[in-house]
Amino acid sequence: MKTDDLISLLATGIEPIDRQQFTRRIGLAMLIAIVGASVLTVLLYGVRADLAVVAATPLFWGKIALPASLMVAALLVFNRLARPGLEVGLRWGGIGAPVLGVWAVTLLVLSGVPEEQQLSMIFGQTWRSCAFNIVLLSVPGFFALIRVLREFAPTQLRLSGAVAGLLASATATLAYCLHCPEMEVPFWGVWYVLGMAIPTLLGALLGPRWLRW
Repeated sequence: MKTDDLISLLATGIEPIDRQQFTRRIGLAMLIAIVGASVLTVLLYGVRADLAVVAATPLFWGKIALPASLMVAALLVFNRLARPGLEVGLRWGGIGAPVLGVWAVTLLVLSGVPEEQQLSMIFGQTWRSCAFNIVLLSVPGFFALIRVLREFAPTQLRLSGAVAGLLASATATLAYCLHCPEMEVPFWGVWYVLGMAIPTLLGALLGPRWLRW
Protein backbone atom coordinates (compact mmCIF):
# COMPACT_ATOMS: atom_id res chain seq x y z
CA MET A 1 0.00 0.00 0.00
CA LYS A 2 1.31 3.42 -0.95
CA THR A 3 1.82 6.09 1.70
CA ASP A 4 -0.86 8.34 0.20
CA ASP A 5 -3.35 5.46 0.21
CA LEU A 6 -2.57 4.72 3.87
CA ILE A 7 -3.09 8.36 4.84
CA SER A 8 -6.38 8.46 2.98
CA LEU A 9 -7.53 5.28 4.72
CA LEU A 10 -6.64 6.59 8.17
CA ALA A 11 -8.40 9.87 7.45
CA THR A 12 -11.62 8.21 6.35
CA GLY A 13 -14.56 8.64 8.70
CA ILE A 14 -12.89 11.28 10.91
CA GLU A 15 -15.48 13.40 12.69
CA PRO A 16 -14.95 16.72 14.48
CA ILE A 17 -14.44 16.56 18.25
CA ASP A 18 -17.49 17.47 20.29
CA ARG A 19 -16.01 20.09 22.60
CA GLN A 20 -19.17 20.21 24.71
CA GLN A 21 -19.12 16.50 25.52
CA PHE A 22 -17.25 16.90 28.80
CA THR A 23 -19.40 19.83 29.89
CA ARG A 24 -22.59 17.86 29.29
CA ARG A 25 -21.34 14.81 31.17
CA ILE A 26 -20.12 16.71 34.20
CA GLY A 27 -23.37 18.66 34.15
CA LEU A 28 -25.37 15.44 34.21
CA ALA A 29 -23.20 14.01 37.02
CA MET A 30 -23.70 17.17 39.10
CA LEU A 31 -27.44 17.03 38.47
CA ILE A 32 -27.46 13.45 39.78
CA ALA A 33 -25.41 14.54 42.80
CA ILE A 34 -27.67 17.48 43.67
CA VAL A 35 -30.99 15.80 43.01
CA GLY A 36 -29.91 12.50 44.56
CA ALA A 37 -28.68 14.14 47.77
CA SER A 38 -31.74 16.39 48.02
CA VAL A 39 -34.23 13.58 47.48
CA LEU A 40 -32.45 11.36 50.02
CA THR A 41 -32.41 14.23 52.52
CA VAL A 42 -36.17 14.74 52.18
CA LEU A 43 -37.00 11.02 52.24
CA LEU A 44 -34.63 9.94 55.01
CA TYR A 45 -34.43 12.94 57.30
CA GLY A 46 -37.03 15.50 56.27
CA VAL A 47 -36.75 19.27 55.91
CA ARG A 48 -36.48 21.27 59.12
CA ALA A 49 -39.82 22.82 60.01
CA ASP A 50 -38.41 26.31 60.54
CA LEU A 51 -36.40 26.42 57.31
CA ALA A 52 -38.23 29.49 56.00
CA VAL A 53 -37.48 31.34 59.25
CA VAL A 54 -33.78 30.46 59.50
CA ALA A 55 -33.28 31.07 55.76
CA ALA A 56 -33.93 34.74 56.48
CA THR A 57 -30.92 34.93 58.84
CA PRO A 58 -27.31 35.68 57.83
CA LEU A 59 -26.13 32.75 59.95
CA PHE A 60 -27.95 30.26 57.73
CA TRP A 61 -26.25 31.64 54.63
CA GLY A 62 -22.95 31.47 56.45
CA LYS A 63 -23.76 27.84 57.16
CA ILE A 64 -24.29 26.92 53.51
CA ALA A 65 -21.31 29.02 52.42
CA LEU A 66 -18.90 26.30 53.59
CA PRO A 67 -20.21 23.42 51.42
CA ALA A 68 -21.18 25.75 48.57
CA SER A 69 -17.69 27.26 48.29
CA LEU A 70 -16.09 23.82 48.55
CA MET A 71 -18.41 22.49 45.86
CA VAL A 72 -17.41 25.26 43.45
CA ALA A 73 -13.71 24.92 44.26
CA ALA A 74 -13.77 21.12 43.92
CA LEU A 75 -15.63 21.41 40.60
CA LEU A 76 -12.93 23.69 39.19
CA VAL A 77 -10.21 21.23 40.23
CA PHE A 78 -12.24 18.25 38.99
CA ASN A 79 -12.50 19.86 35.56
CA ARG A 80 -8.71 20.05 35.34
CA LEU A 81 -7.87 16.61 36.75
CA ALA A 82 -10.30 14.80 34.46
CA ARG A 83 -8.28 15.78 31.41
CA PRO A 84 -4.56 15.03 31.07
CA GLY A 85 -2.05 17.81 30.63
CA LEU A 86 -3.96 20.51 32.49
CA GLU A 87 -2.43 22.09 35.57
CA VAL A 88 -4.55 22.68 38.68
CA GLY A 89 -2.31 25.43 40.00
CA LEU A 90 -3.81 27.98 42.36
CA ARG A 91 -7.20 26.29 42.18
CA TRP A 92 -6.08 24.10 45.08
CA GLY A 93 -6.28 27.19 47.25
CA GLY A 94 -10.01 27.37 46.64
CA ILE A 95 -10.37 24.08 48.50
CA GLY A 96 -8.16 24.98 51.44
CA ALA A 97 -9.48 28.50 52.03
CA PRO A 98 -13.07 27.61 53.12
CA VAL A 99 -11.83 24.95 55.53
CA LEU A 100 -9.20 27.21 57.07
CA GLY A 101 -11.77 29.98 57.22
CA VAL A 102 -14.36 27.97 59.16
CA TRP A 103 -11.65 26.70 61.52
CA ALA A 104 -10.45 30.26 62.16
CA VAL A 105 -14.00 31.39 62.94
CA THR A 106 -14.46 28.31 65.13
CA LEU A 107 -11.45 29.25 67.25
CA LEU A 108 -12.64 32.84 67.43
CA VAL A 109 -16.14 31.83 68.56
CA LEU A 110 -14.87 29.33 71.14
CA SER A 111 -12.44 31.86 72.59
CA GLY A 112 -15.36 34.17 73.34
CA VAL A 113 -17.49 31.78 75.39
CA PRO A 114 -16.98 30.12 78.80
CA GLU A 115 -15.32 26.70 78.81
CA GLU A 116 -18.47 24.91 79.91
CA GLN A 117 -20.28 26.09 76.74
CA GLN A 118 -17.58 25.14 74.28
CA LEU A 119 -18.29 21.42 74.17
CA SER A 120 -22.00 21.96 73.58
CA MET A 121 -21.18 24.25 70.65
CA ILE A 122 -18.85 21.65 69.14
CA PHE A 123 -21.03 18.57 69.63
CA GLY A 124 -24.49 20.10 69.32
CA GLN A 125 -27.35 17.60 69.33
CA THR A 126 -26.59 15.53 66.21
CA TRP A 127 -22.83 14.91 66.23
CA ARG A 128 -23.31 11.14 66.35
CA SER A 129 -25.13 11.04 63.01
CA CYS A 130 -24.04 14.15 61.11
CA ALA A 131 -20.89 12.87 59.39
CA PHE A 132 -22.51 9.51 58.61
CA ASN A 133 -25.53 11.25 57.06
CA ILE A 134 -23.29 13.34 54.80
CA VAL A 135 -21.39 10.24 53.66
CA LEU A 136 -24.65 8.47 52.82
CA LEU A 137 -25.99 11.45 50.86
CA SER A 138 -22.72 11.56 48.89
CA VAL A 139 -23.20 8.12 47.33
CA PRO A 140 -25.21 9.07 44.19
CA GLY A 141 -22.89 11.91 43.29
CA PHE A 142 -19.74 9.95 44.01
CA PHE A 143 -20.60 7.14 41.60
CA ALA A 144 -21.81 9.58 38.95
CA LEU A 145 -18.56 11.57 39.12
CA ILE A 146 -16.40 8.45 39.09
CA ARG A 147 -18.27 7.39 35.96
CA VAL A 148 -17.36 10.70 34.32
CA LEU A 149 -13.70 10.25 35.23
CA ARG A 150 -13.67 6.73 33.78
CA GLU A 151 -14.97 8.08 30.46
CA PHE A 152 -12.11 10.55 30.21
CA ALA A 153 -8.39 10.20 30.88
CA PRO A 154 -7.23 11.35 34.33
CA THR A 155 -3.57 10.68 34.99
CA GLN A 156 -3.49 11.50 38.72
CA LEU A 157 -5.82 8.76 39.82
CA ARG A 158 -5.56 9.18 43.57
CA LEU A 159 -6.08 12.94 43.44
CA SER A 160 -8.90 12.58 40.93
CA GLY A 161 -10.71 10.09 43.16
CA ALA A 162 -10.23 12.32 46.19
CA VAL A 163 -11.63 15.39 44.44
CA ALA A 164 -14.60 13.36 43.16
CA GLY A 165 -15.29 12.38 46.77
CA LEU A 166 -14.97 15.97 47.95
CA LEU A 167 -17.21 17.31 45.19
CA ALA A 168 -19.88 14.69 45.92
CA SER A 169 -19.74 15.25 49.68
CA ALA A 170 -19.77 19.07 49.43
CA THR A 171 -22.88 18.80 47.27
CA ALA A 172 -24.39 16.37 49.78
CA THR A 173 -23.61 18.70 52.69
CA LEU A 174 -25.32 21.54 50.88
CA ALA A 175 -28.46 19.40 50.55
CA TYR A 176 -28.14 18.25 54.17
CA CYS A 177 -28.44 21.87 55.31
CA LEU A 178 -32.14 21.59 54.45
CA HIS A 179 -32.47 19.25 57.43
CA CYS A 180 -29.61 19.92 59.83
CA PRO A 181 -30.74 21.87 62.91
CA GLU A 182 -27.24 22.83 64.05
CA MET A 183 -26.51 26.55 63.87
CA GLU A 184 -23.13 26.82 65.59
CA VAL A 185 -19.96 27.45 63.58
CA PRO A 186 -17.82 25.10 65.73
CA PHE A 187 -20.20 22.24 64.89
CA TRP A 188 -19.80 22.84 61.16
CA GLY A 189 -16.05 23.21 61.50
CA VAL A 190 -15.79 19.73 63.02
CA TRP A 191 -18.63 17.54 61.81
CA TYR A 192 -19.35 19.01 58.37
CA VAL A 193 -15.65 18.93 57.60
CA LEU A 194 -15.39 15.35 58.87
CA GLY A 195 -18.42 14.32 56.81
CA MET A 196 -16.76 15.70 53.68
CA ALA A 197 -13.32 14.35 54.57
CA ILE A 198 -14.49 10.71 54.69
CA PRO A 199 -15.67 10.50 51.03
CA THR A 200 -12.55 12.44 50.03
CA LEU A 201 -10.36 9.84 51.72
CA LEU A 202 -12.39 6.97 50.24
CA GLY A 203 -12.02 8.51 46.79
CA ALA A 204 -8.26 8.74 47.26
CA LEU A 205 -8.11 5.08 48.30
CA LEU A 206 -10.38 3.80 45.52
CA GLY A 207 -9.19 6.10 42.73
CA PRO A 208 -6.12 4.10 41.65
CA ARG A 209 -8.23 0.95 41.34
CA TRP A 210 -11.47 2.30 39.88
CA LEU A 211 -9.92 4.83 37.50
CA ARG A 212 -7.13 2.68 36.12
CA TRP A 213 -6.99 2.76 32.33
